[in-house]
Amino acid sequence: FWLLVLSFPALSVNKPPEKGEVLPVINLPIPKIPGEKNYLGLFGDGHFKIPQIKAKVVIIEIFSMYCPYCQKDAPGINELYNTIENNPDLKTKIKLIGIGAGNSSYEVEVFKKTYKVPFPLFPDKDFVIHKACGEVRTPYFIVVKINDDGTHQIVHSQLGGYPGAEPFLELILKSSGLK
Repeated sequence: FWLLVLSFPALSVNKPPEKGEVLPVINLPIPKIPGEKNYLGLFGDGHFKIPQIKAKVVIIEIFSMYCPYCQKDAPGINELYNTIENNPDLKTKIKLIGIGAGNSSYEVEVFKKTYKVPFPLFPDKDFVIHKACGEVRTPYFIVVKINDDGTHQIVHSQLGGYPGAEPFLELILKSSGLK
C-alpha cells in the first residue's frame, strides 16, 4: 500500500508582532475628547490607523482592566507619558496609546479613571486587535516608528517587564533611532 502524506501550511498561527515587521492594520475610533484628538494630531470623525498619528514613534500598550500587572504598571506608564510630555524635544515625536484587550468602552473608562491614565485608551471588546497582534498576554508593549513617507515598522516588542519610565524611554530612543 502507499502512504500519502499531505502537508498544510500553518493555519494562520498568530504570533506577536516582531521587530522589523509592519504593524497589523488596526482601525481605531478617532477620540471624541478634543484633548485626546489633538494629542494624536487627528481631525474629524470616524476611524484612523496608527501610522496616521502625528508622531515619529507610537508606543502601544495592550492591557486589560483585569490584569494585575497592568494595574501595577499603570502609575509607571503615566510617569513615562509625563516624562515625554514635559520634554519639549520629545512631546511632538513620541505618543502613547492603550488598547484594552477584551475590554468594553465602560471597562476602559473605569481603568482610565481608576489609574488616572492621561493618554488615549481604546476598547477592543471583541478581541479583534488582540487577535491581529498574536493574542499576546498583557501588558504587551509594541513600539512603532513612523517614517516621513507614511510607512512604519515595529522597532520594539515586549511582554510585560516594564522597567520604569527612564529605562523604557531610553530603550525606545535607542531602538527608534531618535537618540
